[in-house]
Amino acid sequence: MRSVTLLSALFVGAANAASQYTWKNVHTGAGGGFVPNVVFNHGQKGLAFLKTDIGGAYKLNSDGVTWTQLLDFADEEHFDWWGVESIATDPVDTQNLYIEVGLYTNDWDPYNATLLISRDQGSTFSPVGLPFKAGGNMPGRGAGERLVIDPNNNKVLYLGARSGHGLYKSTDSGETWNKVQSLSATGTWAPQAVDTQYDGYNSDPLGVGWIIFDTTSPKIAAGTSRIFVGVFEEGSPSIWMSENAGDTWAPVPGQNTTYLTHRAVLSPAEHSLYVTYVDTAGPWDGSHGWIGKYNITSGTWTNVTPAQAIIDNSYGFGGISVDLSGKPGTVMAASLNEYYPDAQIWRSLDGGATWSTLYSYDYSGPNVICPRITSGTYLQPLGFYPTRREWSKLMDEYPGTLTNKVNSSGTDQIGWGIEGLNIDPFDSNHFLYGTGLTLYGSRNLLDWDTKHNITLSNMSDGVEETAVLELISPPTGVHLISSVGDIGGWAHIDLDVAPATLHVPNYGTELSLDYAGLKSSRIVRIGSGAGQLSTSGDGGLTWGYYAANSSALIGGKVRYSANASTVLWSSSTGVFISKNNGTFVASTGIPTGAIIRADKANDAYFYAANGSSIYVSSNGGASFAITATLGSLVTANDIAVNTLGTAGEFWVSSSVGLWHSKDFGKTITKVFSNLSAAWSISVGAPAVPHSTPAIFAGALVSKVYGIYRSDNGGLSWIREFRFT
Repeated sequence: MRSVTLLSALFVGAANAASQYTWKNVHTGAGGGFVPNVVFNHGQKGLAFLKTDIGGAYKLNSDGVTWTQLLDFADEEHFDWWGVESIATDPVDTQNLYIEVGLYTNDWDPYNATLLISRDQGSTFSPVGLPFKAGGNMPGRGAGERLVIDPNNNKVLYLGARSGHGLYKSTDSGETWNKVQSLSATGTWAPQAVDTQYDGYNSDPLGVGWIIFDTTSPKIAAGTSRIFVGVFEEGSPSIWMSENAGDTWAPVPGQNTTYLTHRAVLSPAEHSLYVTYVDTAGPWDGSHGWIGKYNITSGTWTNVTPAQAIIDNSYGFGGISVDLSGKPGTVMAASLNEYYPDAQIWRSLDGGATWSTLYSYDYSGPNVICPRITSGTYLQPLGFYPTRREWSKLMDEYPGTLTNKVNSSGTDQIGWGIEGLNIDPFDSNHFLYGTGLTLYGSRNLLDWDTKHNITLSNMSDGVEETAVLELISPPTGVHLISSVGDIGGWAHIDLDVAPATLHVPNYGTELSLDYAGLKSSRIVRIGSGAGQLSTSGDGGLTWGYYAANSSALIGGKVRYSANASTVLWSSSTGVFISKNNGTFVASTGIPTGAIIRADKANDAYFYAANGSSIYVSSNGGASFAITATLGSLVTANDIAVNTLGTAGEFWVSSSVGLWHSKDFGKTITKVFSNLSAAWSISVGAPAVPHSTPAIFAGALVSKVYGIYRSDNGGLSWIREFRFT
């Protein structure tokens, strides 16, 4: 799923030749999606970067608690840059930052990977094309890191590729790349041998997963002499070692070949390498695994898998980290994936000989019933869970709605998909770990070793990784109401303050919502499941199930008539209406999948589009008729209606421009301008009171993508926001 950041615009004057808006993120409480890893810089305290699979990359701000998005400039033509495969931050010249971007290795993404190079810690970037694709949102995206910088020669970078392309090396700070021909292992394992259902998404080889420089090995002219590389192989060697800066390679003897190597970390004080293994790719699966410790001096392996994990034998391992500034032999690891009763994190002070857990549980004790509770972003299921003894507390360090709340009878409080777990190299009290939902961490980690009680907090303030599916801004009351993928949506009274809760009932992925034009406190919304429809009478602050919900209806878009008398639902099985809370019945004359809108000033009228045809209903959605055809080569993309009290006026965005009707669709004309294509459109307040409404469009104008505004009915356009 693509990630779209909620943005707010504050109008500070009439639009003339240039934008008069100030843009910033709508605050949702931090998080919202998978955080594969946080990468700390080992040369500068407090410098860290966070990667997401579909939502770009972030830099930790100087306050040490908030994050700033680095890739907001990625536009529609560079949508693949939203997927971050790997990040490397230079420990020698800490201004250097490298980000490998690309979403998919199959046909969903037509582009090869790009290396974004910054010489100013992410303020600006220069792109370098790579000869293969990246998989920021592919299986195995939590392994890593695939991109690394040699700490003994920071002009040397290594990059592990997918799809059988092997290992690549740069000797000029990332400007040019060559394949390392001496390493024959390319990582041939894939989740499936053949995948026709998802166009090869699960059948592409995962390739080279991680690279580690042994900083305890001799430094030579080329850089670090000893290098370890992990590749995705099962049943054959997956960890390879070079003793001569990459000139030749050999498999590490005695290694585990039963499972897939996933992540690794060097413990210089112990002269050892810790490696986590799992039987699948991650991030959401994993049934078995192993943690190995390789003593580089002796060349021997030790199984340091926690005892409880061996007993459970139902999950693998993801995140792994050592304390570089504290006691030697301090290591932490995370399960991948333990869903019952929760994910687990282990900590060892003796090099993995013994481990303690973040919490304990007792299967033999009396089970407790878990009530159906709202836990931040989702409803936890009704069920029975083992008695748990909490050895941590989870709190909202930065208030918002994307934080799980501790409930001693609950589950999934620690998270899931924990593949990036890192102890701050300059602060033994500070660690961070990513989950499938957000970023957690602690600033009193050393209390684990004494009080055995730490405070876990949401550490992702500023990370807004949500897929925004629809937005409305009613003319009165709540400023903004959203439908968001995976986690629901919000009603924002203040765009700078995260609402206290998500929509309740929460439908997970919410697809669509609308307000009634003449009764703007009346809101309707739908989820992605069958019969998921709710209405609100107070502007989206509280919700109730719609009395006439139909389990036969699922997906699509929903609209409210002007007086809130009719709900029109364009579902996956057809278009249906419910009048005055009555049973849903099929609307006639309109095809399945049609784009729909309600007139905001006349309760009887709805508008629709499908392909090049425009449909109008004048009887409250009971039936539709084609009133216009835009042309055989035209595809309608969206409809926007006049929201300022004028009935019968609407605009249609299309593949060839903008169209306009002022007479309830009886006639519709093309608006000729330098706008050549448009997608999402809306109507807002005019620049001058009582004049032509403003039209906003996500469009292509003069061959430039952006968000545009027109104050003269679409004849000319001002670029209000461009991802540059």
